[in-house]
Amino acid sequence: MPGILRQLSGLGGCTHPIRLDGHRTEYDVDATTGEIGRVLQHLDASDLPAGQLLVRCNNRRTTRCPACAEVYRRDTFHLITAGLRGGKGTSEHVATHPRVFATFTAPGFGPVHNRRTDGRPCRCGTRHDQDDEALGTPLDPDTYDYEAAVLWNAHAGALWRRFSTYLRREVAKRAGLTQRRLRDHARVSFAKVAEYQKRGAVHFHAVIRLDGPGGGETPPPAWATAELLTDAICAAASKVRVDGPTVDDRAHTFAFGRQLDVRTIRSADFNDGQELTERAVAAYIAKYATKGAETATGALDRPLKFAAELAQLDISDHARRLVRTAWTLGARKDLEHLRLRAWAHMLGFRGHFSTKSRRYSTTLGALRDARAEWRRAQVAAATDGLSTYGYPEVGTTLVVAHWAFAGTGLSDAEAWLAASLEPAPGTEGEPTHG
Repeated sequence: MPGILRQLSGLGGCTHPIRLDGHRTEYDVDATTGEIGRVLQHLDASDLPAGQLLVRCNNRRTTRCPACAEVYRRDTFHLITAGLRGGKGTSEHVATHPRVFATFTAPGFGPVHNRRTDGRPCRCGTRHDQDDEALGTPLDPDTYDYEAAVLWNAHAGALWRRFSTYLRREVAKRAGLTQRRLRDHARVSFAKVAEYQKRGAVHFHAVIRLDGPGGGETPPPAWATAELLTDAICAAASKVRVDGPTVDDRAHTFAFGRQLDVRTIRSADFNDGQELTERAVAAYIAKYATKGAETATGALDRPLKFAAELAQLDISDHARRLVRTAWTLGARKDLEHLRLRAWAHMLGFRGHFSTKSRRYSTTLGALRDARAEWRRAQVAAATDGLSTYGYPEVGTTLVVAHWAFAGTGLSDAEAWLAASLEPAPGTEGEPTHG
């Protein structure tokens, strides 16, 4: 019993771990001659209490694994925060650079039930509550443009990439520079996350920053202001277009919606007058990094295998029609490059949920490596400089391993035991900048 409890507690609360069969052997290697020496450790999955090696699923979705999603959320929080105030290898000078928080929406595909900001009722005559399931659903589903809605999601990533090019062009124009010369004076850095609106359309939240030519390590030129950046974003967003496919003689072209919101960070116009601080922005973006279509529209959080599954799923009619439209369009040869069937559960969107420019801040991989290194240091400290296996730490080792996928999830008994464990450190509470 103590052994299985230790193995389960090492999952950090993961509820859907990956099960592996196989083995791992670690050898001491002479750093001078390269000769393989004694066996430092041999691990066989069949000898473990659970009969297999259990590793975290690392799923970013809250609906799939709350514990792993929380780790992903915290990592995203620190990634965004580092680009706003420094730290994690990013210069603290970025806190003085012009930066804004921008929201880019999708165009309209037909009237939907909504909550008006002016207090007036919806077009249907009802004042909807915030949790009303009708919000985001079409007033007339038969006239709603489901085809354009799905194809918009499928092209949203390409539209953002083209926008980033247009934005640099607009910044250079306002600075009186060519795009090539802009690199010698300033750089545009960003981090963004995708969010689904209630109607199932993707929109983007982004932190956009103006840096010097060396990125966050160098100060921006005197002409680089938040006002100039805001003006350039508005101009680029209004001009950018992406040509989509022609479906049954109907040509699609995609652009951002008219609702563009750009706010300077550290102003009193965010969230009903609350100050728009670095922490507020980072927490807001990190929250959506762990959500998908399922949290907005009640759609799916995993791929479909057969269209017949839709009839058995407990999802809204609006979500069902979006998924079915993606599935139907995915059968067309001229649209196979969009992989709409593989991404039907995401309503056509197949881009990364959180992305950033190279110079914005640290990376999620670097944060994971730092966490792993910290854990190794903790183990070394607890064993007084000895390896986990009782030998003095050596400079060179050879690891021979072979692992094979054996399934996912916990048995009923393992799940019952895991539920009785205390939450693992780092899986509850608010993150702090460190």
